[in-house]
Amino acid sequence: MNDLIDETADYVLELASSQRLSILVALLGKNLTPTAFAKEIDATKQEVHRNFSRLEEHGLIKKQVNGTYSLTTFGQVVCTQVPSLVFISQNREYFDYHTFGDVPHKFQMRCGQLANSIHVKGISKVLEQWKSIYNNSNEYVYEILSEVPLDLIEPLVKKVKKGIKFNYVFSESAVVPKGRKALLKKLGFDKLLEKGMIERKMEKNVQTVVVLNEKEACLLFPKLDGESDLTEMFYSDDSMFHEWCLDYFRYCWYGSDVFRESKLKE
Repeated sequence: MNDLIDETADYVLELASSQRLSILVALLGKNLTPTAFAKEIDATKQEVHRNFSRLEEHGLIKKQVNGTYSLTTFGQVVCTQVPSLVFISQNREYFDYHTFGDVPHKFQMRCGQLANSIHVKGISKVLEQWKSIYNNSNEYVYEILSEVPLDLIEPLVKKVKKGIKFNYVFSESAVVPKGRKALLKKLGFDKLLEKGMIERKMEKNVQTVVVLNEKEACLLFPKLDGESDLTEMFYSDDSMFHEWCLDYFRYCWYGSDVFRESKLKE
């Protein structure tokens, strides 16, 4: 076991170089010679050749008959892990105060899909972006909610009345604002439920919040104590980010229980 750990540590050391990581990522798109890559990044040929040689020595890349280099299968697999490192490293300060919470490990392993996103900070900016997802929807809005911002109910119901599908998972311990029931009644929420335009389920406790339409999504991880945090979010219209959020929503949706209004308290 120690030998395997030592060998893995050697590979990690090879990745501890911005230029070697750049080489691997570049080779995902096309085969390159060291000279061509040196021109692309404006680096010295000697330095680039040395890093190509190190990657080849460790089996991450291989030389083709035409002189270009390509990723080995091992190199390709290593590259799939790079976005995860990028996402975590570029948001290290955020994760000093937040956690993946209730997100299963299999989704944490896919966090590289979240790398192409923007960090939105501040409750007003978060709610503005949240509302924008509602306004931009043409097919559906899916949500996993720990609480209900009262100001967002009416814009969403208006979109449902225009024909979008709304499915959401609610927490039994959700923070429900006063006046919610009266507002839902005024907006004809029950009729939309009867028509099947709105479907809802319930989880014991929601920590991670997700809001998405058919083309964009936002994701809000909980604080270290497990409490949901609506003051910061990751937002993106990137297809990989959206796929992660959609898969996570479906995972929670099919694992949730029947919605019971009686469990909620204003």
